[in-house]
Amino acid sequence: MVAEQTFRPPYFHRNVMSEFMGMIYGCYDAKEGFRPGGSSLHCCMTAHGPDSATFEKASNSTLQPEKFQGGLAFMFETSAILKATPLALKAEWRDRNYSDCWTGLNRRFKGPLTPGQSG
Repeated sequence: MVAEQTFRPPYFHRNVMSEFMGMIYGCYDAKEGFRPGGSSLHCCMTAHGPDSATFEKASNSTLQPEKFQGGLAFMFETSAILKATPLALKAEWRDRNYSDCWTGLNRRFKGPLTPGQSG
């Protein structure tokens, strides 16, 4: 998806703030299985982003405006440190395999060479 006169998400990233996101209705375009009533919490500097299938699809699609009308989500960002309650951590509906959505996300950044390493 790309909006007029902007850049195209999705991207894998880290933030200096905490993000709490929830799905109100419909489906989320950057994560399969993120359903209405669902939420996610990514605390400061926690790597996150779209699942690998969504990343590949968006990275290889034609850059053109695409209107998304398939749902409504919200995001709350704060510099405060947020954490899940003990009740939320024990919930039977908690997705204990959440990080599996990034399986298959290929490394695209090699970073700087360290001393003694050859290029």
